[in-house]
Amino acid sequence: MKRLIVLFLLIPLIVTSCEKRDEKVVDEKRLKVVTSLFPLKEFAQAVAGKRAEVDLLLPPGAEPHTWEPKPSDIVRLSKADIFIYIGAGMEPWIHDILKGVNKPDLIVVEVSHSLTFIRSDANHRHEGEHIHAHEFDPHIWLDFEYAQRIVDKITEAFIKKDVEGINYYQENAEVYKDRLRDLDRKYREALKECRHREIIHGGHSAFAYLAKRYDLKQIPLYGISPDSEPTPKRLARITELAKRHRIRAIYFEAFVSDKLARAIARDVGAKTLILNPGANLTREQLKSGVTFLSMMEKNIENLRYGLECR
Repeated sequence: MKRLIVLFLLIPLIVTSCEKRDEKVVDEKRLKVVTSLFPLKEFAQAVAGKRAEVDLLLPPGAEPHTWEPKPSDIVRLSKADIFIYIGAGMEPWIHDILKGVNKPDLIVVEVSHSLTFIRSDANHRHEGEHIHAHEFDPHIWLDFEYAQRIVDKITEAFIKKDVEGINYYQENAEVYKDRLRDLDRKYREALKECRHREIIHGGHSAFAYLAKRYDLKQIPLYGISPDSEPTPKRLARITELAKRHRIRAIYFEAFVSDKLARAIARDVGAKTLILNPGANLTREQLKSGVTFLSMMEKNIENLRYGLECR
């Protein structure tokens, strides 16, 4: 009888031990994925589900153009199975960090490869095989059709590394692409009838893809690089433009100084509102569960107000 009682008491401990061992095996089988930017992390996690652990290379609050990696970041990449980044000059530090990684079986995915870019100094498109930093606008994920193609590229990389999960990855990808298609429809409907079509913002030129897709025009203070500064002449010209058109809102970005946006807004009697490219999160956003999709929906709200849309 005593033996039965002891065995009965041991059963929960044995089960717990087995469960922990099974969890460890599952964790060891999961792909280890690192992405350069937050949208790529969300896309990858949506596709991977429980079959991968997805980590963001950028620390919270870091500006992706100007951030500089540390030796510990190279170590992180050396332990990964897949690394996903934008390319097209978005991460000027990318080649230096990849040179330090010694892992022949690491799958490196440059999601901008084979896509058509918008030149940073004009609103026309150009097919370019060799991309110089800041020659093209790299914010391709703000075209939600391109975002779907990026999801496809991520899915292909997962299947290449874990062919057993092919159906799982493809099903997850379609679910997330449906959400991107729904987001695209929301933008089209919300921005269809607006008093203004110009997005005036006191930051860098990050919204060319979004503007082109919805028949808008971005008027930034300076070009692609977020650490540039506008000339006094351009600042005066944009301020005059905002006054003449009685612009309701001047936009600024979360990780770029809002000083100039607020200066223009004071001169023209306008509000300042955030227009977020979504490349990264603050610590507060990370803790509160902000997603790429929720940031993009907040952009709709702010654009509707500033452009005076019906």
